[in-house]
Amino acid sequence: MTPTLVVIRGNSGSGKTTTAREVRRRYGRGCALIEQDYVRRTMLREHDSGAVDAVAPGFLVGIARAALGSGYHVVLEGILHSRRYGEELRRLVDDYDGRVFHLEVSFDETVRRHRRRAEPIPVTAEQMREWYDPHDLLRVRGERVLPDSMGFEQVVTTVLHDSGLAAAAPSTPCPVRCPRCAGKV
Repeated sequence: MTPTLVVIRGNSGSGKTTTAREVRRRYGRGCALIEQDYVRRTMLREHDSGAVDAVAPGFLVGIARAALGSGYHVVLEGILHSRRYGEELRRLVDDYDGRVFHLEVSFDETVRRHRRRAEPIPVTAEQMREWYDPHDLLRVRGERVLPDSMGFEQVVTTVLHDSGLAAAAPSTPCPVRCPRCAGKV
């Protein structure tokens, strides 16, 4: 079975992390979640700036390739600006027939959602405006734009079904071959 690649992109505060975490939770074991902010900020301590050559784009794609190559389905999420991440992401999506979802949320709605987050990032609306890039699509085959008129449940269900994850079986050692998990599948 070929592992599934799902890429969830959008502006800060659009709901991509919450969506990706819920997609993975509903799928269960056998699905790797790769969060751009965690990799870039925590693992690499790298700023997301066009001023320097960034390690994060290649690093994120390398992690995704390693997980996919090991049989894990992958949900990769982040702002993933097409100017900095586009080339690497397009190759990854092409190589694994990935499904790309862009959460298209207005600036005012991103600010409102950001303020309601359980773990808000300490940024101002002015900083968020600097990052905001409306309709920053990868322009790959099958890229799906999900508007802010869709509710959270509808977005999660759309991602699960349109990507094929809703019907995909795990192929990784855990839970397929793991002795602790085998009896629970």
